Amino acid sequence: MLSKVWSAATLGIDAVRIVVEVDARIAEQPGFTLVGLPDAAAREAYPRVRSALRHCGYWLPQRHFTVNLSPADVKKEGSAFDLPIAIGILVVAEFLPPEAVLGRVFVGELSLDGALVPVRGTLAISAAFARDPDLRELIVPAGNASEAAAVQSVRVAGVNHLPELLRHLMGDNVVAPAVSTPAPELPSESPDYSDVRGQLQAKRALEIAAAGGHNILMIGPPGSGKTMLARRLPSILPHLTLEESITTTKIHSVAGTLPMGSGLILRRPFRAPHHTISTAGLVGGASLPRPGEVSLAHHGVLFLDELAEFRHSTLEVLRQPMEDGHVTIARVQRTLTFPSRFTLAAALNPCACGYFNDSRRQCVCTPAQIARYLGKISGPLLDRIDLQVEVPALAAEEISTFTPGESSALIRDRVEAARQIQRQRFARSTIDCNADMTSRAMRRHCELDAASRRILDQALTHLGLSVRAHDRVLKVARTIADLIATERIQSDHIAEAVNYRALDRAYFRT
Repeated sequence: MLSKVWSAATLGIDAVRIVVEVDARIAEQPGFTLVGLPDAAAREAYPRVRSALRHCGYWLPQRHFTVNLSPADVKKEGSAFDLPIAIGILVVAEFLPPEAVLGRVFVGELSLDGALVPVRGTLAISAAFARDPDLRELIVPAGNASEAAAVQSVRVAGVNHLPELLRHLMGDNVVAPAVSTPAPELPSESPDYSDVRGQLQAKRALEIAAAGGHNILMIGPPGSGKTMLARRLPSILPHLTLEESITTTKIHSVAGTLPMGSGLILRRPFRAPHHTISTAGLVGGASLPRPGEVSLAHHGVLFLDELAEFRHSTLEVLRQPMEDGHVTIARVQRTLTFPSRFTLAAALNPCACGYFNDSRRQCVCTPAQIARYLGKISGPLLDRIDLQVEVPALAAEEISTFTPGESSALIRDRVEAARQIQRQRFARSTIDCNADMTSRAMRRHCELDAASRRILDQALTHLGLSVRAHDRVLKVARTIADLIATERIQSDHIAEAVNYRALDRAYFRT
């Protein structure tokens, strides 16, 4: 007898249908053969399945089971095929009628006692079957039910144990459809810009970065508040749309960083990898490609503290995802693409001791040491950072006297208004924000008058800006105009945008 059970495998952040075919023949000694390009975890399925079935009271007959995971040219990774294999064996052993599995997709790992263990990528699987008219139900472990139910057009059943699933399939005790639970509210002590002393220019630059999706670099001595400012950037970013939330959740689900039982991610991610991170850890890779930090920060913030302490080769791989908004990882067996449209926030000391250009403490580094320290950040990488702002040490009176500043909620309101202008402007294109504008979009939406053009031309001459830096100045000026709801870019907008490139000359060309 032959049975066919539907399952799925994740490829990148997407999923493909897998048909689990189970054939049984009478044999003196029971056996098991698994084909269809399984990895090591998938090949270990049979001992788990056999033990789970025995603990649930199903003793397998003396047969040799041959299981094919079709299509055979797709690599099958992980333990999520335990459940469909077990269901297929129960069908060929005539414990289950074939019609009980028709139109159902089974995904899940089995423990030895028959409990269902959560697996990665169930949201991607649910989204892949969202428009399939033949799908009746998606069966997942209970720990994945809220995540998979985020796609509302798919009926999801979350089960805890194999006997519970079998009663559901036979109609004896039907499991209620799963409902995606919202994420918990932010705690009242969440980081807020009202806690930050001084640093008005840095907060202004961060507001512009949030409003236009621009990358930002903060440079200053130790203890000036660079990390504190960066960690509050998500609090002023616009709220995630439903589409952005689904994509973000899919990435974290595939990577295995989604908390068990959680539904959609409703807050923009904030990723702050240590400077010892490897290239594969930052952009993704390894033998089994997984999303890296740049993809886990998709639609959120990637914070790189102590930027000059990162390996030069690791920083250079950021250039392609910053420019294209995705990472392509090529391996012999497959090529995967992960989205990586993030806002880069970087913090940097001006030298090894940290006090170059500091008015209060004297730097002990030689010019050669300063040049070598700052030289770790290449010109092409700097060109891709729209805003470069100095964060000086606070004066004594600013430290001793605390006056609460604007709250993150007030700043976010202005950011949301600016983003709404950009959504209307780019409604008929694939552009999300000003930072993503193409050359054609810039020619249409960044027209300058004579005074503004003169300021920009002088900046090109005196600061030695590249063509890419010139374009990013225009994009920042467009965002500054949007923050005050002005259609035309004015000369003071250009002057402010140029000012955020001045540190290039003050530090990196010293």
